[in-house]
Amino acid sequence: MDPIRQLGWRYAVKKFDPDRKLTAEQLETILESVRLSASAFGLQPYRLVVVDEVQVRESLVEHSMNQDKVLHSSHLLVFAIRLFVDDTDIENHLRLISETRNTPRGNLAGLEQILHQFIGAMSQESYRNWAARQAYLALGNLLTVCALLQVDACPMEGFVPAAYDRILQLDQLGLTATVIATLGFRAQDDPYARQQKVRMPLTEFIIRV
Repeated sequence: MDPIRQLGWRYAVKKFDPDRKLTAEQLETILESVRLSASAFGLQPYRLVVVDEVQVRESLVEHSMNQDKVLHSSHLLVFAIRLFVDDTDIENHLRLISETRNTPRGNLAGLEQILHQFIGAMSQESYRNWAARQAYLALGNLLTVCALLQVDACPMEGFVPAAYDRILQLDQLGLTATVIATLGFRAQDDPYARQQKVRMPLTEFIIRV
C-alpha cells in the first residue's frame, strides 16, 4: 500500500454512513496505534475514551456544535489529558520501565530526577499546554493509521470540553477532554469526498537549509 496515496485519499469527513461500522480488528489496531504513539519520556499524560453508548453520544451532539458526526460515525473517541501528573504517577511510570525492560529501579535515579524537575518546573497552564500537545501527537498517529486502513476519520475541536467532562464524568477520573475524533466510513453523498485536496506545493512548503 502506498502511504502517500492513502494520505491523499483521506480527508476530514463531513458525513458518515451510519450503517457501516468498523470491525473489531480495525478498531483494536487503531486504538493500539494511539497507545504506541510518541510521548515525551513515555509518560502519556492523556487517556483515550471510547464512547459506545448511543444515548450518551446523542447527548453530546448539542455540545459539539450540533455536528451529527458525533452520533452517526461508527466510533467516537475522546482524547482527554490528565489534570496533573504527580509524584505517584512518576513513580508508577518508573516502575513500569523497570519491569518492562528488566532494569533495576535504582538505575533510573537519573531519569527520576529529570522527570521531577521537568514536571515541577511547569505552571498548571504550561502543563496543560504540554499535555495537550502530547495528545495531538497521538491524534496524528491515529489519522495516519486510519488512512492506511482505509478507515475514514475526522478530528474535531468544535465541542465544549466542560460539557464532555460532565457527561462522560471525566473530571471524576482526573481528566479533561482536549480533542475528539470520529471514525467510520464516508457517506456516498458526502460532496467533500470528491473534492481535490488543497495543499501548497512542496517547493513552497519545504525549507531546506
